[in-house]
Amino acid sequence: INTPTMFRFSTIIGAFAALALANQSCSAFAPATDVGRTSFRASPAVQTTAASPVRSGKTELNMATTVDLKGKVAFIAGVADSTGYGWAIAKALANAGATIIVGTWPPVLRIFERSLAKGAFDDMSVLDDGSKMEIEKIYPLDAVFDSPADVPEEIQNNKRYAGLDGFTIEEVAKAIEADYGKIDIVVHSLANGPEVTKPLLETSRKGYLAASSASAFSAVSLLQNLGPIMNEGGAFLSLTYIASESVIPGYGGGMSSAKAQLESDTRVLAYEAGRKYGLRVNTISAGPLKSRAASAIGKEPGQKTFIEYIIDYSKANAPLAQDLYSTDVGNAAFFLTSPLARTISGVTLYVDNGLHAMGMALDSKSVEGIVGDN
Repeated sequence: INTPTMFRFSTIIGAFAALALANQSCSAFAPATDVGRTSFRASPAVQTTAASPVRSGKTELNMATTVDLKGKVAFIAGVADSTGYGWAIAKALANAGATIIVGTWPPVLRIFERSLAKGAFDDMSVLDDGSKMEIEKIYPLDAVFDSPADVPEEIQNNKRYAGLDGFTIEEVAKAIEADYGKIDIVVHSLANGPEVTKPLLETSRKGYLAASSASAFSAVSLLQNLGPIMNEGGAFLSLTYIASESVIPGYGGGMSSAKAQLESDTRVLAYEAGRKYGLRVNTISAGPLKSRAASAIGKEPGQKTFIEYIIDYSKANAPLAQDLYSTDVGNAAFFLTSPLARTISGVTLYVDNGLHAMGMALDSKSVEGIVGDN
């Protein structure tokens, strides 16, 4: 989510997409991927297929055929099931041939591994060619700890961490380097605010700083540790939310502040990591999705969850009154981490059906005479 002075790069993205559709017989993007220092290479024939109607709860837009990511390694931090944006991003990258490795929070690691082994996610793993997405390796990752020295005794003795070694960011980075040498894509798809249901006026210092640590500085730390082992021309991507710039009652505990920090850090890191490592750094401001994690916020007996209220509000007030699917964010993430976006960095890309552009609630009774039936 950008400041008012920042360009809306979604316009640029749309222009490129229109150009590709108008010239399907030529390699519109191929020359650009060979310019400069990027290590990515597009497939010889760049072809973009037009979006078809939504089927089976996903957006049928196959951009993976335009870019060959075979030989590229993508690390997605924050994958623990098949319902969230992290999984959708992993699947979009796997469709293009990328090797997928993930980082999973230790308390849910064993459940995730058992679910994968039992085939619980098989239906959500099918790629465009009919094969199944393979997660080549799962690393235990608790992104609130930078190094072993940061891990308190209570965590070391916690049974949910029993038998796990090397779950700090520093240790995971070293393990990835030992396993793969260099990697190409890092996705930060994690956040946590222990007091998220509390208004900011009732949030404790501890809760506020915990939200910032888990949701914002974790991205900085990931890039600090993984940047040195990323190939030049690679991409770092995070996920943010409109609460960083607009008031979203119910999204408390310092989480709105943490998302604002994340977006500001995206711009600074785009400069620093761009000059130091030749990397691109962007973030996606995603609309509401009823993921497992989001569904846990603000659940009261007999009432809708917080995320259900927000989804209903979005559909009632966004310019595009349609469902938002995880694959929509997956497609956008694929674009931003692919060579198609080789000159785009420091951007907050809204993927929210246009809700961020609205300054008035269309479903408010107080404006019925203004908006009419629109």
